[in-house]
Amino acid sequence: MEKISKRFLLTVSYDGTNYVGWQRQKNGLSVQQVLEEALEKLLGGPVRVTGASRTDAGVHALGQRAHLDSATGIPAEKLPFALNTMLPGDVRVLQGLRVPDSLHARFSVSGKTYRYQIHNSPHASALYRNLSAHVPVRLDDRRMDEACRVLLGTHDFAAFAAAGGSAKTTVRTITEIRVERTGEEVFLTVSGNAFLYNMVRIIAGTLIDIGRREGKNMYYSLNWEKLRKMSRCLQLMWMAPKHTEKGRAQKNAIDAKNAEGAENTPCC
Repeated sequence: MEKISKRFLLTVSYDGTNYVGWQRQKNGLSVQQVLEEALEKLLGGPVRVTGASRTDAGVHALGQRAHLDSATGIPAEKLPFALNTMLPGDVRVLQGLRVPDSLHARFSVSGKTYRYQIHNSPHASALYRNLSAHVPVRLDDRRMDEACRVLLGTHDFAAFAAAGGSAKTTVRTITEIRVERTGEEVFLTVSGNAFLYNMVRIIAGTLIDIGRREGKNMYYSLNWEKLRKMSRCLQLMWMAPKHTEKGRAQKNAIDAKNAEGAENTPCC
């Protein structure tokens, strides 16, 4: 009797320091590659996983989502336990779910959240060196938080997009954005429906400029050369995207045009 293929949704956490990014590439090892190799070993045949979005080299994930189709008899909730015995220590599967075949890791996303961590201390951190950007000058986090609020809502974010993106429109919606401080750590959290190429990274660099009191506000601190240098130092923490069946319909009906091309290049 032929086994029926089922769809599974995995939640994956990883330290991106040693990887070229999420997606398979010819120039180095990716998270997708090590995950697919572990699945092939576990399930006894080639497996293709589809991620919610690409993350760039050095970017970390708290909750990347990826789906796969398999006729395996292993219960979904047991997949993380089995896979984690085969994966390197910097990649972990946190959850496995059996989902409807109509749910798609990329197209069913109704929102995504990104987080930047800034180590705001005179000296760099030995422990957080791969997880944060180091800014030795004291940042005014309250000023940064106030400034970022103007980005809430739907706007044309062309000023916050780097060259090289393939999106047909630069209109995006930010549903939540905030800057918070805990001791020497400053956190920028941004949630939205989709993001342009390097959009969140440029927002973070602009806010750091404002926090140093070198920029007046979000519109008058776009020193591009300075932001390019800063963006290379910023480390991004990719947080969990939200998946719903309704989200799939919204993605197809409302955001398809806005987000077209956004997932084909690293967005932040």
